[in-house]
Amino acid sequence: MEENDFVSIWLEENGNPAIKELTEINMDLAAKAVEILAYQGLSENDLAVSLDINPDEIKRWLTGRHSFSINMIRNISETLDIK
Repeated sequence: MEENDFVSIWLEENGNPAIKELTEINMDLAAKAVEILAYQGLSENDLAVSLDINPDEIKRWLTGRHSFSINMIRNISETLDIK
């Protein structure tokens, strides 16, 4: 694929809608998880222990600096009882 093809030019000018949507979904999930943690009186560290994950990784997810995998979305949803 050439560097200056139509798709590359369009993506450079407009961004990638799929990436934008994924970013929005991740940010929504992070906000919902933070809200539920507060409602349940749990900390990020409590979630990390429940998921057996490094607390720094939880912080990256909840601040939007790292995206969730589909498996992690399931695990967090089950752990926090998110529907």
